[in-house]
Amino acid sequence: MIEVVIDSIRISLISQHRIVMLRDVDGDRQLPIWIGPCEAESITLELQDTQMARPLTHDLLKNVIETLGGKISHILISELREQVFYARLYIDVNGKLLDIDCRPSDAIALAVRAKVPVFIEEEVMEEIGIMPEPDISGATFHDEDEDLPPARGRGKDKEDIPALGAFEDFLGTLNLDDLGDLDDEP
Repeated sequence: MIEVVIDSIRISLISQHRIVMLRDVDGDRQLPIWIGPCEAESITLELQDTQMARPLTHDLLKNVIETLGGKISHILISELREQVFYARLYIDVNGKLLDIDCRPSDAIALAVRAKVPVFIEEEVMEEIGIMPEPDISGATFHDEDEDLPPARGRGKDKEDIPALGAFEDFLGTLNLDDLGDLDDEP
């Protein structure tokens, strides 16, 4: 088993689906898991330590487990079958470890509330784990006294910037009268 932490929760710009990125605590490998918006919000609220007036579903489940004498021990992302992740929720009740099937998103939401470890089976990480993309932003820190190149377009004549000239040419072809009278809108 590999212990992981939540690296981030992202939103796919294409599909608007939420993705929780789990990162190996001993390395850089990550495991992306698509989750629903409600579960993503539940995890995010807990990670940000946001206090709600009333318990959310995952708060309720944690409270029920604890009221009945149980304690969440850990969770395990146990397998990937037909592109569906499976997880196990482990609850300690009077020294007996109960193993309960659940969705990874619910297991993660409970784990962050109970502040317990999250594990992934090695086979799952080997099959679908990824290495993060290197930072290609090229961002570096500079001393204020250092000579920095001017920001694009600043300190230059318009003629020196071909893209700007092409844009100005395009704007020159527009006829604002073709846009219609906005007062005629229903």
